[in-house]
Amino acid sequence: MGTVLVMWPVVLPGTMATPPVTLRIVLTLYDAARCPYCARVRIVLAEKGVEYEAIEIDVSDRPAWIYEKNTTGRVPVLEEDGWLLPESAVIMEYLEERYPEPALLAADAAERALARLWIFRHDHLTKPYYALRRGEEGAGDRLDQELAKLDAALEARPWLGGAAYGLADAAYVPWLLRMRDMLGVPLDPFPALVDWLDRLLDRPAVAAEAVVVAAL
Repeated sequence: MGTVLVMWPVVLPGTMATPPVTLRIVLTLYDAARCPYCARVRIVLAEKGVEYEAIEIDVSDRPAWIYEKNTTGRVPVLEEDGWLLPESAVIMEYLEERYPEPALLAADAAERALARLWIFRHDHLTKPYYALRRGEEGAGDRLDQELAKLDAALEARPWLGGAAYGLADAAYVPWLLRMRDMLGVPLDPFPALVDWLDRLLDRPAVAAEAVVVAAL
């Protein structure tokens, strides 16, 4: 599914009408397979069934031109007909509004707010994750504390945002896949979290991301 524009030609007196020209505007995602922030956006695009062109960026050797797309040089960046949007959390919300079906935010205002709160606080999990990657002392314990909080939340409700799968789950799962499959973080002490991850992997969009992680 892309954006479709129908252009009706001007018919001058004494000339024959010609069929309208249909143009399809396909989104461009400036992407990096290894980046979990990009993975969030890939998952949402897949859930929405949105066609897009992915342009892979080497984040260890960023091309100079990427700074024309985003002044920070970071990915993901979404481009649509020359319009640019950086920041994964903002892109996810944009895609939810731009392509409302299937919905990834609840109809209930309280559950929508809960999902946004989880996304806003994602760095509670990601900070110890990156600290563990850097080999910082005590990072494993800090990460376990955050995983325990996630586990407790998922004992109380089936999905992070409430009763149904949605943006909050898509926002967190890229880090869980990477910590499990790339860093060897044991998740068995967190059974509700393991069950949540198993259910997520039943979704084709998330299963596809697990394949990406396995190839890194």
